[in-house]
Formats: sequence, structure tokens, C-alpha cells
Amino acid sequence: MRILVVLPNWLGDAIMATPAIELLAQNYPHAKFTFVGSFVSIEALKHHPLCQSAIVDETKKAPSRLLATYKLAKKLGEFSLAITFRNQLHSSLLLRFTGSVICLAKSSWHSKLLLSHTPKIKTDKHLVEQYSELAMINSDSFDGHIPKLTLFIKAKKFEKPTLGINAGATYGSAKRWYPERFAEVAAAFSDSYEIIIFGGPSEVEMAQEIEDNLIRLGIKNYTNLAGKTDIQALCSNIAGCSLFLTNDSGPMHVAAAYQVPTIAIFGPTKYKETSQWMNEKSVIVRKEMECSPCMKRECPLGHHECMKNITSAEVIDVIKSLQI
Repeated sequence: MRILVVLPNWLGDAIMATPAIELLAQNYPHAKFTFVGSFVSIEALKHHPLCQSAIVDETKKAPSRLLATYKLAKKLGEFSLAITFRNQLHSSLLLRFTGSVICLAKSSWHSKLLLSHTPKIKTDKHLVEQYSELAMINSDSFDGHIPKLTLFIKAKKFEKPTLGINAGATYGSAKRWYPERFAEVAAAFSDSYEIIIFGGPSEVEMAQEIEDNLIRLGIKNYTNLAGKTDIQALCSNIAGCSLFLTNDSGPMHVAAAYQVPTIAIFGPTKYKETSQWMNEKSVIVRKEMECSPCMKRECPLGHHECMKNITSAEVIDVIKSLQI
């Protein structure tokens, strides 16, 4: 049974779609998946054992995205079932153009016009639950049980306990705690853990700030991997960590997929919707503010107090309370 899955664009969102994909695999035992998505989502999920094909969607770069979407759909062919986790016109068009009879997407003007199954799914729940509800909308056997996040990239084995720190957050600066505070927390546990600094190509400067602060604090047992890993290596290294300190970000969900004990710093985002899913040793550190969650890329009021009010001493105490 061929199933087309159009993945979310962001790394974290793609990982939060993995329970829904596992539910599809359980519900359709002979399923073979074709994944279509952004480069990062494909790199993370293409290792699934039931993945028959993984295609990076580059239609946005074409002179005519409509024509490129049509050509991609015809190349893909018809599927027994097609689902998109994107709420976007061209993803609805892609499913329609494949000629697949059963097509699933959240309710929107374009999905209702183009596709067969377009349920209204409430957004007052975790994104994992929203994705899973969509995937199982056509199933009579779904009992409401949703599995954990799942990635099929092998975890790296470190010789010593390792603390991973991730100060980046692709969405915007409002989601980012401060490099000097990440460094202060890492320094407090440097006797017990080797330290790895993570970050994407656009976060090298921020990672360098953490490194500079570690040097200032006299810490030497660290490795700065920012900008030096592909998605597979990023996931593998995070999976091998003994402890992970991060903003609300894609790497946070990678850690959850491998059940890495995690402290997640939340500011302007909806923690009830995007917090780690079913990670038994995870803690959210946040401040209740009248202005949050604002969901803005930058603080609209200019004070960033949802992050400024979280101190390194507070986070250090939270880590100690985890009893790892």
C-alpha cells in the first residue's frame, strides 16, 4: 500500500509528525511511505524503514510553482492514501494532482475544495495530537493511544556523560535565551559532563559567544559543533547526550525522540502545543507573562522579559532537581 506523506517544513514539526506516521504504519501493515518535504524534514525522516522514496520539495524555486507542483504530482503517481501535514495551498494541490482518491488535510478553504477528507481539528491541544487525529480520521480502529516521537538515526555513544547545549531557535530571536547564561549553566556542571555546543549554520556566531564565555569561566572540556554537522550527525550527537539544555527548537524534539533528559527554555511560544512529547525526564522553564505567548519572532514590546526573567541560577537548580 503506497502512502504519500507531505511533511511539515520545520525540523521540530516534522519530528512531531512521527507518531502520526507510526499510527499509519500500524493501521496499514503493508504500508510503504513516500515522503515529500523540506530538506531538513527529509534528512531527518528518510531513514524510516518503511520509506520507499524521500523527495525534497523544491517547487517553490520554480518560475511557476503551480506547474512544478503538477509535474511533481505526476512523477509521484497515484497513492492508496495521501496526507499533508501542511496547511498550504500547494500541498493540497499536490495531493489532488496525484489522482489519489483518499486525501487527508486539515480543514481550509483550499483543502475543502480539493480533497476528500478535511476534518476540523481543534488547535487547543499538542501538535502531536493534532497530527495524529488527522492521520487517523479515516480509521475505525484508532483507540486514542499515541506513540512516542520516533527517529531511525543511530545514537552516537560518548565515552563520558555529555551535556548538550542548544542556544539557537530558527523561528526568531524572541525564542532564544542568552548565550552567557547557557555558558554559566554549562560551567556549573562541567565537572560532571563533557560539553557540546550545537547550532546550525546561521547560529555559529551565537555558539562562538557561548564558547567565549566558557573560556572566560575557565572551562576547557567543550566541543563546538555549531555549523559543522548535517542533520543526521546532529540527531546522532544529540541522541548520545546524557543531558540537553535548549530553547524551544527542532533539536529539542530530537532529544525527545531519544528520551534524553532535557531542560527546555520557553518564552513567547505555546508550550502546551509544542513542548516535548512523552519525554519522561523533561522540564519546561518559563515565566507566566500577560503578553505571552505572543508567537512573535521578535519581542513586540522590546523588553523580552519572558526570557530575561529566567536566570541561570534557576536553571541550574532545575537540573539538580532532575536527579539524573
